[in-house]
This record gives sequence, C-alpha cells and structure tokens, in this order.
Amino acid sequence: MNKYTERIRNGVITENPTFIMMLGMCPTFAVTTSAINGFGMGVSTLVVLILANWLISLVRKLIPDQVRLPAYIVIVASLVTVVQLLIQAYIPFLYDALGIYIPLIVVNCIILGRAEAYASKNPPVLSIFDGLGMGLGFTIALTLIGLVRELLGSGTAFGVQIMPAFYQPIGIIVKAPGAFLVLAIIIAIMNGAQVQTHANEKVEGCDGCCATCAQGCALSGAEKEKEGERV
Repeated sequence: MNKYTERIRNGVITENPTFIMMLGMCPTFAVTTSAINGFGMGVSTLVVLILANWLISLVRKLIPDQVRLPAYIVIVASLVTVVQLLIQAYIPFLYDALGIYIPLIVVNCIILGRAEAYASKNPPVLSIFDGLGMGLGFTIALTLIGLVRELLGSGTAFGVQIMPAFYQPIGIIVKAPGAFLVLAIIIAIMNGAQVQTHANEKVEGCDGCCATCAQGCALSGAEKEKEGERV
C-alpha cells in the first residue's frame, strides 16, 4: 500500500471521523433523517475538505503561525460559501433539507482538525488524498446512518419504497433519539466484529474493542501519572 492509498484507507477505516474519531456529530445527528440528506451533506463536506486541505497546504509556509487558525477559517468559509451557492442554485431540494447545516461546515471540527493536524504539515498532493479519505469516510458514515434511519423510520431507501405495505414504520428512528440509537448500534457491531483502528498503534495489547481500549488508555494514563510523580 503506497502513501496515497494509505491516506484514503486511514480516513475511511482506520480513523473514520464519525465511527472512530467521533467528530462532526452535529450534522451526523441532525441531517441523517434520510440517506439522500446524509449523502448530500457528506459530499458537500468532502468537496470542502479536499479543497481546503489543498489550499492550506499550498500556503502553509506563507501564513504566520500566530494567525494560522483565523486564516484557515477564512479559507474554509470561502469554500463553504461557494458550495452553498452551488447547492442552492442547482440542487434546491437538498439545500432546503440541509438548511443551516451547510454554512456550519465552516466550523466542522473534521475540516479544521485536518487542516491543523495534516495539511499544514504536508505537501499538497498528500493533503488532497487525506481530505479525500476523510471526506469519503464521513460520507459513507452519514449515508449509512441515514439509510438505516430512513429504512426503519419510513420504509424507504433514497426515497424508494422498500419495505412491504404491512410494515409499520418506527417513528422514533427518524427523530433525534433515533440518530443516537442507530450510531450506537453501528459502533457496537464494529466493536463486536473487532474492527481494527488506530487505537492498536497507541495502546499496546489493544484488540480493537473500544471498551478494552478505554480501559487500557485509563491504565496507561494512571501509570504515566505515577511516573510523573516519581520524577
């Protein structure tokens, strides 16, 4: 696996921003009432991520360290404005569905996090692939959550009737509690399947289960604290 495909795999699986890193929870819970809404928000964020990573990587050596975060926000806000206007002009139904959550992409911690942690320290091409991987991971996660909520809550998938006529939709699934429930179930399935994550590299002996990892991290933290007291 070369360094470019590793960036994509990292965003989709190893450090998935939704299922692993737990970032961008506001749009995850708010707009995933249907698969198309989740897909639309994911693709919008994907485009902003790729362009923001690329531009920030290009100008990273020109921005003074003291004002880097305001500069990043200006770049991201400009890109989000362009994306918002394009969606409003060409996909009005999606614009109406996503509403205020499109401008809020500006403060999405995934975008600012990748700008600070990766794009500001790496060349443009690698930064593009990092944005692509994180954007794909976010899009897949939102689409999957939206699909499950739409299927159980309305009996449809991407607006097409899937469930038989006798199926009784579970109304709570398309409401706010349903988003928490669906996300929890998906993460529980991942833990049960022992999906390997970046935690394995950080905690020796971690088997990929979040519960085990949390226990290991807590133990590691306690040991480090004792070590600090000795010093």
